[in-house]
Amino acid sequence: MTNTPIKTLGTFEPVSFPDFAVIGKITAKIDTGAYSGALHCTMIRLEETPKGKVLHFSPFDHPDTEISVSNFTLENVRSSNGKNQSRYFVNTNIKIQGAIYPIILSLADRSEMKWPVLIGRKFLRKNNFLVDVNRPAK
Repeated sequence: MTNTPIKTLGTFEPVSFPDFAVIGKITAKIDTGAYSGALHCTMIRLEETPKGKVLHFSPFDHPDTEISVSNFTLENVRSSNGKNQSRYFVNTNIKIQGAIYPIILSLADRSEMKWPVLIGRKFLRKNNFLVDVNRPAK
């Protein structure tokens, strides 16, 4: 047991991504049934450069915004429809309730989903969050 205080989240929370400065607040779904988190992205592409591989993507369907990272992994995940798929995972920061936390998110086209950001239990457990499903969205 740690002495870290427990922080409470509702099922839906406004979040922002300081590393993606052009993007404002987004409503994230807090999902204890999901192991990892996911970020809605389009135009995901990998580029080979003389310095190594670089991953490019446009977060939240903003075609004029392209984020480029060299710190990423490719992992297999089971999606919400039960199928296994390969996804890129990136390290970034998320701002929740005024505090900034490091987070690892998979990049996925979530255009068919209601919520563009999904926060899973791995992040919640690591940062000592409790989910109160009765807490109203802010």
